[in-house]
Amino acid sequence: MILFEDVSYSYSPGRYALEHVNLDIGGAELVAILGENGAGKTTLVKHINGLLKPQSGRVTVSGADTKNSTVAALARKVGLVFQNPDHQLFAETVEKELAFALVNFAMPPDEVSRRVDWAMKEFELTQYRDRPPFMLSGGERKRLALASVLCYDPQILILDEPTTGQDSRQKIRLASLLKRLNGEGKTVLVVTHDMEFVADFIPKVVMLSKGRVIAEGSAEEILTNRELLMGASLLPPQLAELSWDLALQRPTIDLEQVVSAASKLVGGSQR
Repeated sequence: MILFEDVSYSYSPGRYALEHVNLDIGGAELVAILGENGAGKTTLVKHINGLLKPQSGRVTVSGADTKNSTVAALARKVGLVFQNPDHQLFAETVEKELAFALVNFAMPPDEVSRRVDWAMKEFELTQYRDRPPFMLSGGERKRLALASVLCYDPQILILDEPTTGQDSRQKIRLASLLKRLNGEGKTVLVVTHDMEFVADFIPKVVMLSKGRVIAEGSAEEILTNRELLMGASLLPPQLAELSWDLALQRPTIDLEQVVSAASKLVGGSQR
């Protein structure tokens, strides 16, 4: 589905944002992209929708070489929700924002109306239908940006720091939506520093540092690797820290396993 082959990219001579990146993300995967600030995460995902083209190496999306594909053509396959929603919101009203891509993709008016109504309800935006997007709160603008992308139903969805400004209820709703979309066969990539969100909801992790992929695998495997997290300047999720404090033979981010281990210790100390 998404293939990086020895990809390098530099914004200035001698300083690589991506350096010899090889990565293969299959169809219908739900993946977190992790790394410290400046690790290359945003540069990586901008290569997937064609906003950036590799200076060396090759990126293919559903078999299409991004160097030979326009951003408009890739946009039908890849939806990118920016970290700052203000970078992609521009319409006069929430309704027009949601309808913009649908109209430009020449969808029939009744289908545009149906999809806009769905997005309004799904993201709790109905009451803001006629309001200018920049009059919404930061969290509401974040939801609107995501809704405007999901309206046109791309096969690949990329979210850059989607939990920023969202309360716990909205995070749970977001996780449920992402799991549902993934279950429908979509590939979902989440760029985030929210380690708790990843530990709770995302099964696979790709970790970057200084423009290179330094690890990929299950969230359980990577988020319990203290040395790896420290090397990438990332804070571990709380359950991983508890696992280390409890000196578990096999650290985990599984709540039931941590609670069970803690209960055994408490029970043992009381006997």
